[in-house]
Amino acid sequence: MVPLENLLAFAAAAVVLIVIPGPSVLFTIGRSLALGRLGGLLSVLGNALGVVPLAAAVALGVGALVAQSVVLFTIIKIAGALYLVYLGIQAIRHRHASAAAASAGVAPRSHWRQLLEGFVVGITNPKTIAFFVAVLPQFVDFTAGMIPLQLFELGLVFIVLALICDSIWALAASAARSWFARSPRRASGLAATGGVMMIGLGGVLALSGNRH
Repeated sequence: MVPLENLLAFAAAAVVLIVIPGPSVLFTIGRSLALGRLGGLLSVLGNALGVVPLAAAVALGVGALVAQSVVLFTIIKIAGALYLVYLGIQAIRHRHASAAAASAGVAPRSHWRQLLEGFVVGITNPKTIAFFVAVLPQFVDFTAGMIPLQLFELGLVFIVLALICDSIWALAASAARSWFARSPRRASGLAATGGVMMIGLGGVLALSGNRH
């Protein structure tokens, strides 16, 4: 187990990193604008669940191999970016259906699908692996042993904190969407805006620099 002082220090550092708007926040806002509160929260939950295997991979040493391999890192990065672009295009294509669903107060797509889409985005984010590989070992007590377990524990702490913070962003964005939903035209435009945000995020991630 991670010593309490190390755990608290990591939690403080993680909160600082999480609250700074980044790809996860932009994804959350884009999904909340396109799908509403439940869709945004399910996407946040799916995204967090997708990071769990990444935390396990880092704990087992697999994450270090991915972070150090230009080819693997690039393949995962491009796959994740393309999937974000796909989700953005789908949000734009179905913006009128999303607007009608928002006005009627029903979900525009199945809850399981929303959860799965968030999971795919989470598990195809190589930046998370790079972050875990670079940061988690700094808070491990190597004298206490059970290093993989400590790494995984720190990863879970990060995931829980990210889940809480991203959920706040989802609620805030969906609250704005509720006002727009009173007008079909505004709701349609807002869903398209969420789609554009996801496409832009996918482009930024695909064109971002190397793994460092």
